[in-house]
Amino acid sequence: MRIARVAHARGMSFGVLNGEGAGATVSEIEGHPFGSITTTGQRWALDDVRLMAPILPSKVVCVGRNYAAHAAERGAEVPSEPLLFLKPSTSVIGPGDPIRIPPQSQQVEHEAELAVVIGVTGARRVTDRAQAEAAIFGYTCANDVTARDLQNSDNQWTRAKGFDSFCPIGPWIDTDLDVSDVEVRCEVNDSVRQLGRTKDMVFSPATLVSYVSHIMTLLPGDVILTGTPEGIEPVVPGDTVEVSVEGIGTLTNPVVSLD
Repeated sequence: MRIARVAHARGMSFGVLNGEGAGATVSEIEGHPFGSITTTGQRWALDDVRLMAPILPSKVVCVGRNYAAHAAERGAEVPSEPLLFLKPSTSVIGPGDPIRIPPQSQQVEHEAELAVVIGVTGARRVTDRAQAEAAIFGYTCANDVTARDLQNSDNQWTRAKGFDSFCPIGPWIDTDLDVSDVEVRCEVNDSVRQLGRTKDMVFSPATLVSYVSHIMTLLPGDVILTGTPEGIEPVVPGDTVEVSVEGIGTLTNPVVSLD
């Protein structure tokens, strides 16, 4: 099942995506998609609604250096346990929304990632792999946009990772995908920049859910970004960034200047 969040003439709703391409439709869901899903009977053509960020998380937990090749290109070692940092919820944007380059940075880079969406209430101190997998509602595409020059100059990553618009996610959540070995790709202006596979992750999504849950309680809709493969490069105003995860779809965002 694919779950989208859409803007329409009556406001915003969650919905179930039906079909693909020109004939795709969205069936409205009563309330939120966590738990039993009931549709209202309202249906829109996908072309008649605007896709929003598929979820507004209470927190975005990110994982650094979860691909060995990316750690190497950064001149860093692979960590012995997951390296975590946070993005604020205000950094989240959806498909088509602009990534805004702040005046404080001269080197903003893309980081294509598979994102995990939590679907249970109060995932805390999860130790069993089956429980960790059961806590996952689904998966979506994400871009851990980073002001690399600020990351290099600051003693921590909050500023470099936390600007408004620095966490595009979408276009929807896939609840049935096997992500053990899927392609993660980033294209900028139709040129491939990143091309990796999730089988090369150091820590699997289930391992990350368990690890994070021993630090902070995970809530429905919370998002874990699972790390980026090698190939990070700068983006500039006028660029178009496409993050694709095999089996999910493509998240597209233009790049603009904040000035």
